[in-house]
Amino acid sequence: MSVRVLVADDSSTVCSYYTSILSKAGFTVDHAANGYEALEKAVKFDYDLFIVDINMPKMSGYELVRQLREDERGVRVPVVIISTEAKDSDRLQGYRAGANLFLVKPVKPEKLLFLTKIITGVR
Repeated sequence: MSVRVLVADDSSTVCSYYTSILSKAGFTVDHAANGYEALEKAVKFDYDLFIVDINMPKMSGYELVRQLREDERGVRVPVVIISTEAKDSDRLQGYRAGANLFLVKPVKPEKLLFLTKIITGVR
């Protein structure tokens, strides 16, 4: 399996958690500590999924998703926002930015893996 996922989250603990779950299942996982770093990586590599936090330094997850959707390489790649923000207005803002799915932290490992497989088409 050669499915590549980019996790954009400023928490190294969260990045390690997602990386551990997904890499054990055979996914290649990169991470970015902020939106600018995520955009740089999105230009260099072809990703099959972006997992994005909302609250990051330098650029919010909402802005990151908007910019990914403006680029021809990122327009078709699924985006999952995973955040502690749980209000309906946060979800709406995420979907308006271009997210395909909005989850609230914490996300159980089974759910993260199941949804990642469905979204990326891995069986």
